[in-house]
Amino acid sequence: MSEKSKQIEGRTGPWEIVLGLEVHAQVASNAKLFSGAAVGAGAGPNTQVSLVDAAMPGMLPVINRHCVEQAVKTGLGLKAQINLKSHFDRKNYFYPDLPQGYQISQYKHPIVGEGEVIVEHDDGSTFAVRIERLHLEQDAAKLLHDQDPNATYVDLNRAGTALMEIVSMPDMRSSEEAAAYVKKLRTILIYLGTCDGDMEKGNLRADVNVSVCRPGDYEKFRETGSFSHLGTRCEIKNVNSYRYIQAAIEYEARRQIEILEDGGKIDQETRLFDPTKGETRSMRSKEEAHDYRYFPDPDLLPLELDPAWVKAIEATLPELPDAKKARLQAQYGLTAYDAEVLITEQARADFYEAAAKGRDAKLVANWVTNDLAARLTTGGIEIENSPILPGAIAELVQLIEEGVISSKIAKDVFERMWLGEGSAGEIVEKQGLRQVSDTGALEAIIDRLIAENPGQAAQVKEKPQAIGWFVGQVMKETGGKANPGVINQMLKAKLGG
Repeated sequence: MSEKSKQIEGRTGPWEIVLGLEVHAQVASNAKLFSGAAVGAGAGPNTQVSLVDAAMPGMLPVINRHCVEQAVKTGLGLKAQINLKSHFDRKNYFYPDLPQGYQISQYKHPIVGEGEVIVEHDDGSTFAVRIERLHLEQDAAKLLHDQDPNATYVDLNRAGTALMEIVSMPDMRSSEEAAAYVKKLRTILIYLGTCDGDMEKGNLRADVNVSVCRPGDYEKFRETGSFSHLGTRCEIKNVNSYRYIQAAIEYEARRQIEILEDGGKIDQETRLFDPTKGETRSMRSKEEAHDYRYFPDPDLLPLELDPAWVKAIEATLPELPDAKKARLQAQYGLTAYDAEVLITEQARADFYEAAAKGRDAKLVANWVTNDLAARLTTGGIEIENSPILPGAIAELVQLIEEGVISSKIAKDVFERMWLGEGSAGEIVEKQGLRQVSDTGALEAIIDRLIAENPGQAAQVKEKPQAIGWFVGQVMKETGGKANPGVINQMLKAKLGG
């Protein structure tokens, strides 16, 4: 993305956006961070709550080893520093959804330090987003305002659920880059199995920090590391879709530019995005760290990790998206674009590899990412539940490769396969869809067409592309079953096109 395309024209000249994200990812775990209470959507209100979650007097937190392992695994997947010693702090604030009156989080000594995510633009180019830290913390409960006209209800099921807060540096410069970063981060987490990435349920949500500055100021910030070169930022809380992330950023940037151009100043504050109105609105003035009165949680010892345990976790890491993309390109000769589309979902990449064994890899990629993907999307079906299995796609591609059917006929065969009419081979035989490659039968048709259309035949000598007219006529006469390659060769031999 060029520097120019990152600029927004204001009344007083161009501006640029600077973005940093704090992504809250719910840890994939059966129990909460400090209690044995179950985790999972769909349970009745206040049915997945232990005495620890409800903050009953005398209750002590006990750390969930699995959640720590998931955080370490995520850190390793983000190529980040794993801190062998970290500790938990109390972040003090009072709100009805926080039974303890504080949240157990990590402040100065997080479990994971600096890392990096490589993100792709739509045009295939990449940019790096630096990760500042990843820390573990408890989620708050949920307030329900629509159950009673005079009261707010609280559901403690979510209270104490383990979250990983992944904090980026302000390395994104447009709403598209922010959405692409969250998309890539989500893909990595799903590959690792450390978060299910379900944004609709709020299991992955982003706080977006937005500020604007004049061209050149961001470069000064990168050179010096001083935030004084950047504008005052506002944080937009809990945005849970790529579309909303982009809309919130674009609205907020414009809002800030208008204030600054009118001679005003930006108040550092927390804002909410209203998707119905497409605008952000003030929620509260932004607290500084000292407002939370952080201090080490006296009920929890510092968390010390054995280096051998971290090494053992590293040995279990799956092949991650970047590595898989590079391998698909090298092993199957795919373009960067095709490989990128395939690795976006682990299940799609697995489906592709199962179908591509011994087949034309590019052709298989086309069927998986185009025809099959379109059908699955329309039906709201995940690829792992596809009614057409990888072996069925492989068989269809084999029929095209062997010249039994044309690519055009293959589309009809695919539709019939989707409707459950049988395998590709069965459909071709049953419907009589084999390509006509019998030169004797084709020659008779071609000779007759040439005799009946001497003017068109003469034209081919002057304009070789005029041969396409004859190809079309032969296809028409054979109901689309003639082999186009064979027709072309025969016509060229007869007409010299």
